[in-house]
Amino acid sequence: MKRCYLNAMAMVSAMGADRQSACHRLQQGESGLVLTDDFSPGRPMLLGLCRGELPAVTLSETHWHSRNNRLALAALNQIRDAVTQAAGRFGRHRIGVVIGTSTSGIGDSEAALKHRAATGTLPPEYDYRMQEMGATAAFIAAELQLGGPVFGISTACSSGAKALASARRLLRAGVCDAVVAGGVDTLCQLTVQGFSALEAVSDHLCNPFSANRRGINIGEGAGLFMLSREPGGVELAGVGESSDAHHISAPDPGGAGAMACMRAALADAGIEPGAVDYINLHGTATQLNDQMEARAVAEVFGGGVPCSSTKPLTGHTLGAAGALEAGIGWLVLTEGLVPRHVWDGQPDPGLPGLNLVTTPVSGGKPEYVLSNSFAFGGNNISLILRRVS
Repeated sequence: MKRCYLNAMAMVSAMGADRQSACHRLQQGESGLVLTDDFSPGRPMLLGLCRGELPAVTLSETHWHSRNNRLALAALNQIRDAVTQAAGRFGRHRIGVVIGTSTSGIGDSEAALKHRAATGTLPPEYDYRMQEMGATAAFIAAELQLGGPVFGISTACSSGAKALASARRLLRAGVCDAVVAGGVDTLCQLTVQGFSALEAVSDHLCNPFSANRRGINIGEGAGLFMLSREPGGVELAGVGESSDAHHISAPDPGGAGAMACMRAALADAGIEPGAVDYINLHGTATQLNDQMEARAVAEVFGGGVPCSSTKPLTGHTLGAAGALEAGIGWLVLTEGLVPRHVWDGQPDPGLPGLNLVTTPVSGGKPEYVLSNSFAFGGNNISLILRRVS
């Protein structure tokens, strides 16, 4: 099969507005979450906000002017030169866009509906198309004047990783010569209050795999890549997907779907479990997800592979999480930094023991990294990234 490479990477999250800021927080194990009640009036929550000023959208049409698109633009500007150069080599009609999201512009719709409740009319700058799940993919294509296939993916917390898998398929099929792919999600009351209604949100910093874990912290972010068949940097070496459909929101407690996608990713990459140097765990800090993932990782890899969850640093960025955490894997391979697992150090005796990284590991660059993303409905994906140089 044709190889696929992640030639350029960008990220924006609670860890900062670029990958240098992210490296610092990953090195220090320093959370970027802040306490606010902006999305949960009367109940302050720790949220992973992107706090810097986002760039303005310059396209004239009203429907492009959502916060989700501004966050996407902040990441896109980091890889714009790489995409422009690819367009010069291949032509803009040969470059596609695939973006995962779960909120799109719903936050803008919330503000518009509040305006209507107060005044009786929607604000003139509001356009319903802001909240379409394909809106940010279409925005990126319009911003860069790209003419290849353009679509969005919305499979909850696996969306961003699924976008990378879809991009690889476009490249392998010869439909595109390059693809801009990843995930972008912005905070809104719908998701914050929705996860609260599920009793899945912690009032404290999330505590993955601890006996004292009490749930997730919600975040927002963007992770974007330019993928092509041109060798360089990091290869998307393995993809494994499964859909166990165990429950609308709860994972299969036995971890069958998670094991299936990790094994499929290993087979796709042509490697044995022992070749993986680091696992970025989905690690949401909910009772059921951590239980399932610990069992699945222990079954497939044993207890020796260094692993950590980075969600205490970013929050759970939902549709962006799979891409953002693939970006963290990209940094592990290119910078030689294995992020520590931020928690209270109290293992759950009911979980299999994992080799959770307690201090940053640096010096010497790993060769293979696996990143897990497990979504509602048992929509699971594992990505394996390989260091090329």
